[in-house]
Amino acid sequence: MIDLILKRLKRYGIVLPTLISDEADLRKLLDQAGDRRIIAESQREMMQSVLDLGDTLVRELMVPRTDIVYIENTRNLRQGLSLALRSGFTRIPVISENLDNVLGVAYVKDITRRIHEHRESEQSETVADHVRLPTFVPENKIASDLLKEMQRDQIHMAIVIDEYGGTAGLITIEDILEEIVGEIVDEYDVESDDIEWVSDDQARVDARLNIDDFEEAFNVILSPADREDVDSVGGLLSKHLGRVPIPGSQISLAGWIFEAERPVGRRHRISTVLVSKEVESINQSDSDEVDRAR
Repeated sequence: MIDLILKRLKRYGIVLPTLISDEADLRKLLDQAGDRRIIAESQREMMQSVLDLGDTLVRELMVPRTDIVYIENTRNLRQGLSLALRSGFTRIPVISENLDNVLGVAYVKDITRRIHEHRESEQSETVADHVRLPTFVPENKIASDLLKEMQRDQIHMAIVIDEYGGTAGLITIEDILEEIVGEIVDEYDVESDDIEWVSDDQARVDARLNIDDFEEAFNVILSPADREDVDSVGGLLSKHLGRVPIPGSQISLAGWIFEAERPVGRRHRISTVLVSKEVESINQSDSDEVDRAR
């Protein structure tokens, strides 16, 4: 990593000391170059991030186990393609009994090619028939070392294993690059208001909306069991689904239906949730209005 930064500094015409003994010297050099405006502040920050990568562990950058979108090995190709289209991911881990048993990785391009060439396969074949061997890495591996290996071996994604051999998470080459260049988002991603009322009985809410704020805005009280261990509407969805929500995922609580909507960013995290009053609740509300009128 140090050699890479030294080469980049030479491109800017920076006269380097005869000997740079260690990383501390290089950091000082970067600070001096930035202070003298020889390089832009953004360039200095990026080079320092490259150095920091040498002290960063994979577990600090990985997608945690609870956020992994996966598919069971018994699912057919049509179900696999549907999950990929709904989640926005082109590579999905395939498991057997649970997430600690990752059999491989299903690639959307492999599934679509198979379905295109043999139409009947979408129902008769499973995703397990078309997986690629997974790559496993320990959670305490240095991120810069992993980046080199992924580039060398042309690996896009790896399963992160904890000290007991269980699945701790997964990491992609973009996760590591984000540590250097910052968050990678889609050009169509936009910031949304916390709550946008579509009608009296329906609203679009930010998935990060706090549960307390939700209860106040919707005039509901969730049971302690319903809201245990969650702080946001998105967390509420994950808890009651028992998995990572993807667009179209639904739950019903306290007379309201929560439907996961559009994903945002490279990790396709759910950005908004459409909250609609259940039909039974609407009918009951209308009946109460009639009774009061009488």
